[in-house]
Formats: sequence, C-alpha cells, structure tokens
Amino acid sequence: MALTDEFREQGEWLFRWRSYLPLVLVPLIAVAMAQMDTRQVTSYDRAWDYFCLGVSFLGMVVRVMTIGYVPRQTSGRNTTEMVAAELNSTGMYSIVRHPLYLGNYLIGLGIAMVPFVWWLPVIYSLAYWLYYERIMFVEEAFLRHRFREKYRRWAAVTPAFWPRFGQWRKPALSFSWRHIFRREYSGMMVIILCHAGQKCAKLLLIEHRIVWEVFWATLLFGGLTSYFILMWISRKTTLLNVPGRL
Repeated sequence: MALTDEFREQGEWLFRWRSYLPLVLVPLIAVAMAQMDTRQVTSYDRAWDYFCLGVSFLGMVVRVMTIGYVPRQTSGRNTTEMVAAELNSTGMYSIVRHPLYLGNYLIGLGIAMVPFVWWLPVIYSLAYWLYYERIMFVEEAFLRHRFREKYRRWAAVTPAFWPRFGQWRKPALSFSWRHIFRREYSGMMVIILCHAGQKCAKLLLIEHRIVWEVFWATLLFGGLTSYFILMWISRKTTLLNVPGRL
C-alpha cells in the first residue's frame, strides 16, 4: 500500500475515534502519579499546579478564539464524515491552519505536566504528533479537493500548527459567547476534572486522606454547576442557538 493511502486510511480511522483515543493516556498518568515526590506539599508544588492549569486554560482560550467566530458547518465535531460549508481563513485560521488541534494540544499538555515527571509530556507530545498528523493529512486532502485553488493559496501562507501572529486577519463574523457556551462547556469540564482530580490524588498520596484545598474545591464545584446548567440549557432550550452558527 502506498504511504499516502496508508496515511489516509489511518487518518480517517483516527478522525472517527479522535474523541476517545486520548483516553489511552490515562494509565500513563496513573504511573506518573505513582512516581511523584510525595514527601510534602510546598509552595513550589502549588505554583506548578496553577501553571499547569494555566497551560490548559491557554489551550481553551485558543479554542474559544476559534469557535467564537466560525460559521455553521465548519470546525465541527462530526465523526462519521468531514463537513466544510466554507473555507475558514480569517481570525485564528489566518495565523494557523489547525487552531483547534493546537488548543487541544495545549489542554492535554497542561494535564500531562501536572505529575512533574519528564517522560509524560514527552510521550504525550510524540503521541499527539503521530496521532493528529494523520488526521490533519486527511482533513487537508478533503479541503484541497473541495476548495481547490482557494485552499492552495491559503495553505501556502498559513502554517499548519505553530501560529504566525503577524498575518492576523479580522474574523469575518462577530464573536458569539452563546456559541461558545453551546460548544465548549464539556471541554472546560474535562480540564477542571483532570486538574482537580490529579490535585486530589496528589494530596491523597501525601496526606493519606482526602484533602480539598479551597481553590480546587471551588473550581470543581463551580465547574460542575456550570456544566449541568449549560448542558440543560443546550439540550432543553434554544437560548444558545445562534443564527448561522448551528
């Protein structure tokens, strides 16, 4: 089988299961937690936890800056087939071709950094590279076939993964917080659960009892409350529906 065909088949399979495959890293996180220095909690440990949370939140900011401006039937979460009603080339898409995958990488990197063992972020980064490289390959083949010369002109000047900030172009649509709340509440909950859960596990290993620091308990309670409220609003009402963004 030609390498391009192999990449295409792998990418199509990974595209369908891209929401679930990152779960294979959970056992690695458990191993990394077991290797942590659990003698005591210092101010440096707390600062590191906040820094890691900040890295994940930075990834969410990238996603928010992307999703908040995109029109309908673009940048979706479909798993059975690829859909692109138009080619996004403004806003975040003017500085990087795959801003959502960049955001996802930063979210996962922040989570992988929490145990403070060198090999986990390295393995995560390498796995992410191999994983999403194939997905990006098939997505770009789809866009190239659909938009042809328009895609080629855009791709020729826009980097695939690392942003080129100097070529920012104002988004074509206005920013929509309602669209963000509809699309991203589950992603925010994943960030909160992963960071607060690791913090709880770390304190359990050190103190040999369940300990909740005020910041993390507040973050978890507030996150869970917001999650269930937004989930109910999204599923039971049309308050978060935005014309042209569904």
